[in-house]
Amino acid sequence: MMNSVFLLIGGNLGDRFKLLSQTKIDIQEKIGRINKESSIYETVAWGFESENDFLNQVIMITTDFDAMEVLKFCQEIENNLGRVRKSGGYASRTIDIDILFFNDEAIDLPDLKIPHIQLHKRKFTLEPLAEIEPDFIHPVLNKTMKQLLKDCSDKSEVKKI
Repeated sequence: MMNSVFLLIGGNLGDRFKLLSQTKIDIQEKIGRINKESSIYETVAWGFESENDFLNQVIMITTDFDAMEVLKFCQEIENNLGRVRKSGGYASRTIDIDILFFNDEAIDLPDLKIPHIQLHKRKFTLEPLAEIEPDFIHPVLNKTMKQLLKDCSDKSEVKKI
């Protein structure tokens, strides 16, 4: 069965454009086919202070893998592209891959929460989601991406590149 997955990819260290591009190549080689991709957006760090702005993009892929397998591959790709995990909160990184949605499932496991639990609070996630799939309905909040973006209290600037 083909699964439809929305991923947020982004980072603020190194050659940000090259890393986004390589991430998409790696995702297609290891996980599945990219069917849609948003514009690239530039934003300030969210949840912590950083001198380096983030580039973010949402992609929609189809894959045969289940959610835990997708997570494992995403973490491998992050590690291969120089991601260093620090305990204790958000930090600058070369690349980050978040699973936003997996079909229209709600998954609540110790290592995996889908839909992404911060998604509706983050304009840098909602803006690209609403661009490529404005009428997709959040399976828990029961609102479209367009509605969630309109209701979002995050007022940080999200610049389309």
